[in-house]
Amino acid sequence: MRMLTNQTNQTEEEGDSFSCYSPSVTGYRYFAVLWGCVVTVTGTAGNLMTVFAFASNSHLRTRFNVLIVNLAAADLLYCTLLQPISVDSYLHLRWRCSALWCRIFGLLLFLSNSVSIITLCLIAASRYLLVTRRTVFDRVFSNGGLVLLLTSTWGFGLISFGPLWPVYVFVPQVCTCSFHRTRGRPYSSILLFFYFFVGLLCVGMFYLLIYRQVRISARALLRYRISRRSSRKKPAPAVEGTDCSGVTGSWKVEWSSQTDLSQTTDDNDTEKRVPPAATVVSKPIPTGIPQTPVLPTTTSSHSATPADSSDVKRVTRMCFIMFLCFVFCYMPFLLVNVFDKNNRAPQVLHMFCANLTWLNSCINPVLYAVMNRQFRQAYRVLLTRAAAPFTCLWARCQAHRDPEQ
Repeated sequence: MRMLTNQTNQTEEEGDSFSCYSPSVTGYRYFAVLWGCVVTVTGTAGNLMTVFAFASNSHLRTRFNVLIVNLAAADLLYCTLLQPISVDSYLHLRWRCSALWCRIFGLLLFLSNSVSIITLCLIAASRYLLVTRRTVFDRVFSNGGLVLLLTSTWGFGLISFGPLWPVYVFVPQVCTCSFHRTRGRPYSSILLFFYFFVGLLCVGMFYLLIYRQVRISARALLRYRISRRSSRKKPAPAVEGTDCSGVTGSWKVEWSSQTDLSQTTDDNDTEKRVPPAATVVSKPIPTGIPQTPVLPTTTSSHSATPADSSDVKRVTRMCFIMFLCFVFCYMPFLLVNVFDKNNRAPQVLHMFCANLTWLNSCINPVLYAVMNRQFRQAYRVLLTRAAAPFTCLWARCQAHRDPEQ
């Protein structure tokens, strides 16, 4: 009898430890369930379409898009496998799986997040190197380099969050499985700081550098246009100067435009179309030899057009939106966990901030794929093929109905 009582008490304690019920969240859970279902459907469909588009369209199989597929794989792991379990937990306000699966869930959750963050950093770094250091980009993001980078994202995430295996528990504040807030310290705090704060800082830094480079290129383009207008009115006089060896001579200016950067956003053919950043190359010409006026020349395959400025702004705007969305998804959750160590804030606030991070797993395909023209065309082809059986069935039904009428 005593043994049976002890087993009953143990079962009740385990049941309470896997419950997140609170009168303050009984109404909010329906919003969380609805929001989770939307994330599951849109995230799964969007990431699957991204992978299928990459596999079926040869124009999309570029080095840059390999990173997009890796990001889609991480988001697909969360949306397809983990998100439905979170929805079930919110619906019943209880973890209905085993304790072992709770640990597996926590490990996979942070593995998905870590791969997503590292891949976002690699995307930002690749965009920056593509704009400023093309030769470095070709070496780092070569075929072998990409395989090593993608393998490292998953391996590093698994190695970093694997040691927290004993402390993955059910957290009632967010109604999901995660590592224990106190038993995992200080290692868990270091990991959160490294991935989320340093990761956010790196992504923001790269996009800030891209923005700075785009501004420099835009100013160089403006100066070039002004010089062309003035050169049409009168010959440009030679500018005297001295090179580093002390030889005096006139200087010829060559300008390398960056007008193809906007096309990489639309066409995504980054390996072939992006020239180096705007640079000014000075070449000394010996004095004493009559020189004809030399006009600035563009080495890009596209001539400078009035649309270049708007294209540069569009690229910069897209990069800034990607960074803002990343900050928007994770910053509220991080701030609540940092400033509410004693769980004094309402539970519904913790749940809402945690649910906001779900957006990151379904918005990435929108930000990195849907805004691209070639991906949109690939999506249209995939949707047309998927709807073809239903279209044929509808056409047959209409054909049978018309003779009867």
